[in-house]
Amino acid sequence: MNKNILFIFSCFAETINGLSRRVVSVWPIPLILPSPPVGEKVPAGRMRGYGDGQRTRFDLFYKAIFSLLLLALVKTGAQDTTKTTDGFSLPQPGHVFSFPRDHGSHDDFKIEWWYITGHLFGDGGRRFGFQATFFRSAGSATNPPGTGNPGFGHDQLFLAHMALLDVQSGTFLHQQRLNRDGWDAFSATNGLDVRNGNWSLRMTDTHRETMELRGSFGNGASLQLALEPRQPLVVFGQNSVSRKAAEPSAASYYLTFPRLHATGQVRQDTETNRVDGEAWMDHEISSSQLGTEQTGWDWCCLQFKDGREIMAYRMRRKDGSQDPYSTIAWVATNSVVTHLPSAEFKIETVRKWKSPVTGAVYPVSIRLQTRDPQAGRPVSFLLEPLADNQELSGNGGVAYWEGACRIRDDAGREIGSAFLELTGYAGDLEKSLR
Repeated sequence: MNKNILFIFSCFAETINGLSRRVVSVWPIPLILPSPPVGEKVPAGRMRGYGDGQRTRFDLFYKAIFSLLLLALVKTGAQDTTKTTDGFSLPQPGHVFSFPRDHGSHDDFKIEWWYITGHLFGDGGRRFGFQATFFRSAGSATNPPGTGNPGFGHDQLFLAHMALLDVQSGTFLHQQRLNRDGWDAFSATNGLDVRNGNWSLRMTDTHRETMELRGSFGNGASLQLALEPRQPLVVFGQNSVSRKAAEPSAASYYLTFPRLHATGQVRQDTETNRVDGEAWMDHEISSSQLGTEQTGWDWCCLQFKDGREIMAYRMRRKDGSQDPYSTIAWVATNSVVTHLPSAEFKIETVRKWKSPVTGAVYPVSIRLQTRDPQAGRPVSFLLEPLADNQELSGNGGVAYWEGACRIRDDAGREIGSAFLELTGYAGDLEKSLR
């Protein structure tokens, strides 16, 4: 769905453009904010590698942008069924996708993201979980693309997140970046090719739809993966549109590769691990997603050993209830998608974890109860995190939890791998960003 704090990355066009011009005039460098590994102590108010003055300005910049992005995402309305009030396109029922073009950027939409998570296995029983997300947010629908300064563009903003969990040591690395169009970041419109600094995701063969992902971290760790579909692309939603709330504009085009074969290497300090595993990829195209009564969501993707997959998201409302536009979708081995309504699944908290950084309390272990459309009977799956501390603490933005998990059935057998995303638990979102 990602979702991946998508509520912080829908751009409030003209305000953001002006703010980005003023900030870059003060700090004409890319905004790259690494986070220390779990267990490493950093003095309060300091970020390793940055002075107090720099960190303060970075925090103010992130908080200002995140506040405006959140308000834009929640409050965007529709003049008609095709455009938002500020002129951006809205997903249309019956849309016919065309590839490889639709793997690329859709600049007539306000926000878009390419999201990959996965489980990797190396020599000696080593295991890793990883996440990589590339966001694009449009500046203004009234300015034709490319009208900004080619070396210092204002047409688009690009945010990216990267995270790596070493299960053996419990080390969790994460980093985020924010760059402007023409400042070491871009997204191609004719196919999949996105970059933020030296992080990149691109399609290497449009017929086989193979991809390459490259990422790195401030302490010398890096990953390089080749990705090849084991399941064809699927489209979530009804009639090409994935609805998230009662508001007609709260929707997206939701494209997914539910199972990718991942091979490559993970480098930590001077050690290089050859890895092999499986990944999940979402590509969502939208201009507004959250409803005004929603406070956050719990999203998960499950990959079972029997070759099937599940995607589910519970949109949480202010009164604590599950929004009727929450959904669960099964992907069969023949790639047929079966959607079930909100009433046919339930997420129960099994265990909570309190972040020592933000104080947020997350339901890091959950039980997903639903109906198996293939077997025609109720089923229950336990999601257990491979490590509790998989929180991306925000570096001045909004914290959320995104973690690698194992799946167990009612008999306690491990039957697959999953990723779980939890947002809206680090306090009142709008209040915390004012």
